[in-house]
Amino acid sequence: MAFSLIEPLVIGISSRALFDLEEENRIYEREGLAAYEAYQVQHENDVLRPGAAFPLVQAFLALNQLQAEQLVEVIIMSRNSPNTSLRIFRSVQEYGLDISRAALSGGEPIAPYLKSYETDLFLSANGGDVQQAIDAGVAAGVILPGNLPENPRRRLDQIRIAFDGDAVLFSADSERIFQREGIDAFFENEQTMADVPLREGPFAPFLRTLAHIQSLFAEREEAPIRTALVTSRNAPAHERPIKTLRAWGVRVDEAHFLGGAPKAPVLKAFGAHIFFDDQPRHAMPASEVVPAAVVPYPEGEDPMG
Repeated sequence: MAFSLIEPLVIGISSRALFDLEEENRIYEREGLAAYEAYQVQHENDVLRPGAAFPLVQAFLALNQLQAEQLVEVIIMSRNSPNTSLRIFRSVQEYGLDISRAALSGGEPIAPYLKSYETDLFLSANGGDVQQAIDAGVAAGVILPGNLPENPRRRLDQIRIAFDGDAVLFSADSERIFQREGIDAFFENEQTMADVPLREGPFAPFLRTLAHIQSLFAEREEAPIRTALVTSRNAPAHERPIKTLRAWGVRVDEAHFLGGAPKAPVLKAFGAHIFFDDQPRHAMPASEVVPAAVVPYPEGEDPMG
């Protein structure tokens, strides 16, 4: 029977997001492709250390054990060639990850293949691929290498995902007013428009999919997915995002309106397995305590540009 990628949540993950390939990437950057290929072939029986996105992938795959139907499909999407991919697959097998599909582009951009694989979320360490994914309308983030799992074989019973608001869940329209006209104009606009839902950002469809999966476990005492909005907004700009989520018919389990206070301590307390933010100045400190990814603006829409 043919397998459909339309129904499950499809996560595309690069090899550098799933595994710690920073040293191998340095070899590629210093010595070139031939040296990188030779190194990978020479070490193809050496198991790779988990990367920053490993716990998230592990936890998402565990959802499939809770339902008769498959909820999540994880696909390795890598610029590796087939010849250099064996080490990746051996590592997948060693950790018992239920990943059987891959797109290996041999150095070519991955983004053209995302829609053909029905990708809902794409995580990569390659900024160019992530930018192209965002431009194509796919939720995507550049995974930061800071926080690596200490115990990769520990089972996670709940996935915790944190989102910034503007330019991530919501459009960058309000952020653009803040950048161009200042905080007073931003507050005035958000109070005036409090009952007008914000336009969708790149991660709105992904949040909807998570909300659907959460609804399948409504009778459980603890849902296997917990979400949080962690934003630099504060009152009086808090009302509009809450009403926007209500208008969309989705919810987040927690909301933290920080008013410019550091996000990292809150994310650590929340125990995020991934945090998505459009600004590196927030994502990079967060990556020191939790896995984090930077969400680029669609081409030509950078409010600070």
